[in-house]
Amino acid sequence: MKNWKKFISLAVVAALAVGLVGCGQDKKDQVNGGKEKVKLTVFAAASMTETLNKIKADYEKEHPNVEITYNFDSSGTLKKQIQNGADADIFISAAQKQMNQLDAAKDETANPDKLDFIKSDSRIDLLENKVVLVTPEGNPKHVESFNDLAAKLKDGSVRLVMGNNDVPVGQYTEKILKFYNLDEKAIAAAGNITYGSNVKEVTTQVLEGSADCGVVYATDAFSAKLKPVDQATKEMCGQIIYPAAILKNSKNQDAAKDFLTYLQSDAAMKIFESVGFSRV
Repeated sequence: MKNWKKFISLAVVAALAVGLVGCGQDKKDQVNGGKEKVKLTVFAAASMTETLNKIKADYEKEHPNVEITYNFDSSGTLKKQIQNGADADIFISAAQKQMNQLDAAKDETANPDKLDFIKSDSRIDLLENKVVLVTPEGNPKHVESFNDLAAKLKDGSVRLVMGNNDVPVGQYTEKILKFYNLDEKAIAAAGNITYGSNVKEVTTQVLEGSADCGVVYATDAFSAKLKPVDQATKEMCGQIIYPAAILKNSKNQDAAKDFLTYLQSDAAMKIFESVGFSRV
């Protein structure tokens, strides 16, 4: 009899436990709409850090089934990570070059390694940025414009910080130096050019005063509260277009498409435009 009572007690406890688990699962299903959370991974240019984090907060409130994780770095570094098999759903580059190098729809000039990592039909031109010249607080060397910078680099009276040549902001700066017929290698060898591995490092060197001026995006100048002294023209370095695309190996194609669509919405664009980005 004792054993029988013990058996009944254990059975009741087990049933209660199953019921509690079931209730917990029901509540979880109600919160998530009966679905597991989609974890979306977005590889994006470092210059988008502030804006995309704001957009993430708004998007996740409206889409409780989605959790967004960002990987911010230079577009060149992100391209290499994707090429090496990194798990990503969306890539947003600060230049066409790095996106082209992953796009099988491009010719051998743009994609010499014939890489095939993005869904070409998902690719869009998301945003436009501007390249600007900034100085530390007080502008100690009185760098007034790109014309003035060119003259002072020639006479060796200023130190410029720019992005590395595998970083879009560095590539735009190279074009500006060529526009003025300046010998970058010779100027760097003389100690008048230093480098950053991404635009945030360039901005930091300017803020710290370790360089007399730097070339960054207008959006990064805004975020760092640096007042630009000049803006590069299209003739100097071309247009600064940010393309975005879904990765072929994404396991969350539908969610990635939805988020990419949201990035083009008025709500997202309002955030982008607040720091200096513009619609293409």
